[in-house]
Amino acid sequence: MRLIRSPRCRAVLIAAAAALCLPAGPAFAEDDPDASDSGAPVRTRIGLGPNIYPSYPGSDSFDVGPLIEFERARGSELFDFEAPDDSFGFSLIDAGGFSFGPVVSWEGVRTADDVGAALPKVKFSIEPGAFAALDLASNFRLRAEVRKGVTGHKGWIGTAGGDFIARDGDNWLFSIGPRVTWSNNRYQDVWFGVAPADVVASGLPAYDPGGGIQAYGATASFLTQFGPRWGIYTYAKYDRLVGDAADSPIVRQLGSRDQFSGGLALTYVLGRGGD
Repeated sequence: MRLIRSPRCRAVLIAAAAALCLPAGPAFAEDDPDASDSGAPVRTRIGLGPNIYPSYPGSDSFDVGPLIEFERARGSELFDFEAPDDSFGFSLIDAGGFSFGPVVSWEGVRTADDVGAALPKVKFSIEPGAFAALDLASNFRLRAEVRKGVTGHKGWIGTAGGDFIARDGDNWLFSIGPRVTWSNNRYQDVWFGVAPADVVASGLPAYDPGGGIQAYGATASFLTQFGPRWGIYTYAKYDRLVGDAADSPIVRQLGSRDQFSGGLALTYVLGRGGD
């Protein structure tokens, strides 16, 4: 599990604490050991460091929050690969290279001060949803997510992409792959739209975006061990806003089509097998 987006509220720490307290069990993808290793000791890799990301979708400014790494493996099995932009979730189905299950993500608050114009506040958004992933080979994975905001923007957003994975066991791992982001009309109205009632106060022209492809981009990550215990993890992500999102006056006049994020964490392996 990784948390790469960190809204400016205590929800990040709550989510992290909940993840660290999850019991081992076969329902969780990272905790689903082979039957032959069911009695073997569990290894846990934890990590913490700084994380930089856009203040809100379409922003040209950045926030800094925690980058949290948490993985578990049992016995001789390798730590599972997870892309840095995978939402937190677990597998209900995991067989034959196909996995499916629930996920949850979130988006932080946006205020008028954040934008630099008198636009309505966007409240904190919790986004439950589902993912499906397919391992086409040991070094290539496809994955898609669809999530629905139940607070805040209350729209739909989906992501899809592929990852090429190169690794030497748990000694080092490198991944890179393309991404595409889709969102519906309600999501784009909240983040990129300007209602006629807000034109005078904001100084921006009225704008009513539709749904569709929101961004194309790519994500890369690298993890390496300095020794049996200590290591380092880093990632970089880039998205280019397109379509109605890119044409929004909020983006064109006050923000940026180019969306960057990245982080760096120091990692430590707990448990037997890290000696």
